[in-house]
Amino acid sequence: MMRQKTLFIVPYLLWIVLFVLAPLILIFYQSLYNINGQFTLDNYTTYLTSGVYLKMTFNSVWYAFLITLVTLVISYPTAYVLNRLHNKQFWLLLVILPTWINLLLKTYAFIGLFSRTGSINQFLRFVGLGSHQLLFTDASFMFVAAYIEIPFMVLPIFNSLAEINPSLINASKDLGASQWQTFTKVIWPLSMPGVKAGIQAVFIPSLSLFMITRLIGGNRVITLGTAIEEHFLTTQNWGMGSTIGVVLIIAMFIVMFATGEAKQKGGHTR
Repeated sequence: MMRQKTLFIVPYLLWIVLFVLAPLILIFYQSLYNINGQFTLDNYTTYLTSGVYLKMTFNSVWYAFLITLVTLVISYPTAYVLNRLHNKQFWLLLVILPTWINLLLKTYAFIGLFSRTGSINQFLRFVGLGSHQLLFTDASFMFVAAYIEIPFMVLPIFNSLAEINPSLINASKDLGASQWQTFTKVIWPLSMPGVKAGIQAVFIPSLSLFMITRLIGGNRVITLGTAIEEHFLTTQNWGMGSTIGVVLIIAMFIVMFATGEAKQKGGHTR
């Protein structure tokens, strides 16, 4: 029995070491060297004292917060309604189906929709509203980013709502609670694990967006992800790029810690 457990644990440990710990160590190691390959802490000093990098950090956190907020506002009602539908697994499949499509392909599709000659502007001209600059705006960037992230917010909330014991909701109604009271006192608190998991799944990737900021935002939205891309592919300053990567990893752990919680013992079906 112990030998079987060891056989199952070994692949897991190898995966963790090779694809989690090793990349983290390499990024941290690379962040300690400058563009000339000399050991230094100047990368961290530059990051912490540069107004440009601090502004990028603020922009990254701010846009990640907005994307997460918009995604949550859309996803929670969607997940709630899906749980009340017949064949809810089929409707959930339709929601997560876009995740099967390549991200770059979806981004270029939106470029076609938002461009001056795109479908949206053609419709606006048809109804007499004229052509507008939709691409390369903050609004288009937010829209596309939220669209891409919505399935990752819907799925954990959907699962969390599905696990709520219906008897708890019925008991709330039997005791005279209104629909709003039942939602705020029973459904919302019990669905918080899904909400927090969704926030993790959306906020953390949103911190490091770079392709959408370039193709949809036209580099008007500058984030840490954009800076990492520039340092690794253009300036070849891998040390500074790795330093920003370390900052994002720290931010990731902060978000995971802030949204983490102990497992609840009640309120879910077994």
